Amino acid sequence: MPESFQLCIVIPCYNEEKRLNIARYSSFLKKHQHVLICFVNDGSNDNTLQVLTKIKSNFPNNVTVNSMKKNSGKAATVRTGFMHCNANFNFEKIAYLDADLATTLEECVEISEHVNSEIVLAFGSRISKIDTTIDRKKARHYIGRIIATLISNQLKLPIYDTQCGCKIFDKDLSEKVFSEKFISKWLFDVEIFHRIIILYSEEKMGDIAREIPLKSWIDYDESKVKITYFFKLWLDLYQIHKTYKPLKNNINY
Repeated sequence: MPESFQLCIVIPCYNEEKRLNIARYSSFLKKHQHVLICFVNDGSNDNTLQVLTKIKSNFPNNVTVNSMKKNSGKAATVRTGFMHCNANFNFEKIAYLDADLATTLEECVEISEHVNSEIVLAFGSRISKIDTTIDRKKARHYIGRIIATLISNQLKLPIYDTQCGCKIFDKDLSEKVFSEKFISKWLFDVEIFHRIIILYSEEKMGDIAREIPLKSWIDYDESKVKITYFFKLWLDLYQIHKTYKPLKNNINY
């Protein structure tokens, strides 16, 4: 493998055998030899691991596969990938993306270019504009807007889309943010923002983070998050708020 990578991209995978587009991954890997893709198999019970192993065999220099024995949810899977990369590879920046590549690998690389010595976090945002292609099921869009507004109010930050699955961190920030386990399996993105606020303060978030409207986001398939989670996420949001509020109140910036 190269001595160091410009970017690591963690891809959490649970029963992704039919959604993993080998051709798209292969095309990207041929052109981006200084990008490491870290697949994390979240205890899949289909042939996901075999597909990932095949991709790795074709690109041994910039693909790594980490397999978890038990299904643990997206939060734990992404955290496992970040910890694996931080422990085993040299790199400048690290991201996570969904396995179906709703956000493309190429756009992830573009967004990563916003991360520099001053900007430690850049993340995609599914903002539908005249010059973008955001293909999202209407029901999920409307539910997502309600959730996003509540999350923004909880964070006290004007973030349009906390839940977009494309976030890029500089190495130092990733080590701090992913050092501890997350409370929620699916709303860990909210916890990420809470943890960064604790590190930098609400006032400085505009200086150290960038929310970048995506050029394209395609809802290829059904989300792994069941629609019934809409009724449970309120408890997750409450627990997150209860956990992080005292931590933020006790920080002297």
